[in-house]
Formats: sequence, C-alpha cells, structure tokens
Amino acid sequence: MFRTMLGGKIHRATVTEADLNYVGSITVDLDLLDAAGICANEKVAIVNNNNGERFETYTIPGERGSGVVCLNGAAARLVQKGDIVIIMSYVMLSEPEIQSYEPKVVLVDENNKIRDVITYEPPHTVL
Repeated sequence: MFRTMLGGKIHRATVTEADLNYVGSITVDLDLLDAAGICANEKVAIVNNNNGERFETYTIPGERGSGVVCLNGAAARLVQKGDIVIIMSYVMLSEPEIQSYEPKVVLVDENNKIRDVITYEPPHTVL
C-alpha cells in the first residue's frame, strides 16, 4: 500500500506578483524550491492564508535569491500581491518508507528569505 505524504513545504511565503496574462503556474525562487525539495514543473498545492483559497498548479523556477513568488495565469485571480501562501508538494510512499521519511518544511521571512528548514511541525505552534 502507498500513502500520499507531505514531501516539501514553503511555509508562509509572501506573494510578490500575480500575472494574469502568463500561461499558468507559480514562479518560485529556485533557492526556496531546492530547500523544500520541490522540482521544476512539479505539481503543488497552494493555500492562501488571506482568503482561504486552495488550488493546484505546477512550479516554474524563479531567479535564485530573488524571493519571487508569482502566481501566473488563472491562479493570479486567487491571490493578491502581499498575500501569505503555503506551497506544498506531496510524495507517494510505501508503508516501510514512511517510517524513516522526513519532509522538508522551509520557513521564510517577510522577504521570502530562508529562516530555517525543519523536518517536522510542532503541534499548536505558529511558525
């Protein structure tokens, strides 16, 4: 049996742009993608903390160190510049793999610079 588990997460990133006229996807600073273990063109789920929207798209690598988090295409209608989002990827793991697997949770500051990378989320904690 396989289970779908959190693979990588960029926690509380700030949307820097929303480009309705782009083909689609989310452009994310490559430093953030790498730290979270999220690949270019990988499917991700996005949660907008400001309005509760939840949606899926795929990633496009943005310039390293730029802090860019830009929603493109139709997804641009679901966010505004300055919104706080959580970007998550998922992996399929077998039961034995689950025992030793640790997701990568990237904590960022208000400029989308990496503060820390952790492998767990403490319960009842605001990160």
